[in-house]
Amino acid sequence: MRRIIRLSMACGAVLAAGALSACNDLTQSVETENIPTAGVRFINAVPDTSGSGGIDMRFVDIVESNAHFAIQFRNNIVTTSGVPASTQVEYKNTRAGSRHFKIFLNDTLTTVASIALKDTSMTVEAGHRYTVLLWGNARGGATPMKLTIIDETHDPGTQVGLRVINTSGSAVDVRQYLATGTAPASATWANVAPFSVSAYTLVSPQQVKFNVQPAGGGTALFADATALIGIPQGTVSGGCTAGVDCDLGPGTTVPGSDVTAIIFPRSVAGSKTPQTAAFQVPAITFVWDKRPPRPAGS
Repeated sequence: MRRIIRLSMACGAVLAAGALSACNDLTQSVETENIPTAGVRFINAVPDTSGSGGIDMRFVDIVESNAHFAIQFRNNIVTTSGVPASTQVEYKNTRAGSRHFKIFLNDTLTTVASIALKDTSMTVEAGHRYTVLLWGNARGGATPMKLTIIDETHDPGTQVGLRVINTSGSAVDVRQYLATGTAPASATWANVAPFSVSAYTLVSPQQVKFNVQPAGGGTALFADATALIGIPQGTVSGGCTAGVDCDLGPGTTVPGSDVTAIIFPRSVAGSKTPQTAAFQVPAITFVWDKRPPRPAGS
C-alpha cells in the first residue's frame, strides 16, 4: 500500500530545522504494509470458572487491539426483536500467520488475572473467519475443559444455513421450524452429542424457531426461541436502506446468512460464573457465522 504525502510551501518559508527560501512542492511517497487479516471471535462456554470480570483471550505474539476482553460465561449477541445490536460475540480483525495466544482469568487482582487457562497457537489464514470455543469443565467433571477452533468456511449460497453447537454435557434433539408454525415430530438434528458441532442444514429465508429436548424426546429444556431475524434487503432503519445505503444484517430472513444456535449448560453452583436464576438452567443463544454478501452496486 502506498500513501502519498504532499507538502506545499510558499516562497521564503522557514522550517524549524532550517531555512528554505524557494517555492517548492514536495511530494513524498511512503510505503505502508497491506496487512493480511482474518476475523477471530471467542465464545466462553465454561460453566465453572471465571475471574470477577470473566475471561480474556489475548494474542501475545504481537501488539494488536484484538483482545476479547472480559468475556462472561454464555457471551452472546444482544438483539432487539431478533435483530443483532451490540455484541460480545464478534469477529475481530486479526493478523494472518501462526499466532500465539493465551486465555486468562479477568480480574482486578494481579494474582488472579495472571492465571492462564490456555497457552497455545493457531494458524490464521487471510480472509477466513474463525470461532475459538472454550468449553467443558475447568475444575473437574466428566469432560475436562478443552479448546476448539473452527474455520468457518460454509457458504449457504442463496439459502440460509442453520447449525447447532451443543456445549452442554447431555445429548439433545433439536428441531427448527417456521416461526408461525409448531415444532415437528422429527428432530432436524437428532442426538446432538455433548460438546459437539452439527452440520449445517439449508432452509429458505424465513423466521425460524428452535425447540430443544433431551435426546430421545421429553420436556423442552427451555421455551422455544426465535433465531436471529436479520435485516433484509430494503429494510429502512435509522435513515438508511439495507442493501442500498447500508449493509444487510445477517439472520434467517436474509439469503446468504449462516446462523448457529448454541446450547449452553447451567452455571456450576458455587462457582465464579453468574449464579442468578437465568444461569441455574440451560439456555440457548444465537450467533451469525457468515454475513450475506453485499448486493451489487451498494
